[in-house]
Amino acid sequence: MRSLFRIFAGTPALVALFLLAPAVTVRAQDPRIQLSHLDHLATRASQTVDVSVDERLIQLAAKIFNDKDEDEAQIKKLVSGLKGIYVKSFEFDNENEYSAADLDTIKSQLREPAWSRLVNVTSKREGNVEVYVSLVGGNVNGLTVLSAEPKELTVVNIVGPVDLEKLAKLEGSLGIPSLGIKSSKKPKDDQ
Repeated sequence: MRSLFRIFAGTPALVALFLLAPAVTVRAQDPRIQLSHLDHLATRASQTVDVSVDERLIQLAAKIFNDKDEDEAQIKKLVSGLKGIYVKSFEFDNENEYSAADLDTIKSQLREPAWSRLVNVTSKREGNVEVYVSLVGGNVNGLTVLSAEPKELTVVNIVGPVDLEKLAKLEGSLGIPSLGIKSSKKPKDDQ
């Protein structure tokens, strides 16, 4: 290591690049969105939801689901392998309690090359919903939902392998909102 450092000692920029390269590589592949900058909105909100469930808690919760119950078995399959679920949601009594800058801090993280926007729903009355997926090697390793309504702001960040087929099957049930994700498989006829 010392000989390697001597080679780069004359070029500080190369030393910095050498030392920072592993951190940049790890961050580029990490689908966790930083949400702490939204914490200041809690003082303006009439209701705040802050969920932070890491991999350890997900594994513990998955043990509780009953494999014999079809809905619970599907949820268990969906959450297996997840690294975390993070949610920040703020409801306000008045409109315009959050700023475009608050949204930009989230969207700037979603502009990284690994992220792709999957769904964009825009409504002047009801607000906007955007769904992003993080892809590494063609596999989904993260999902972020950004919902910006006039009196509500919600960000959901799921870290880990997300099976969009399974997620599409659960849309609109079990409290999972409809995200507009279409399953590529045709439903079976009940005959």
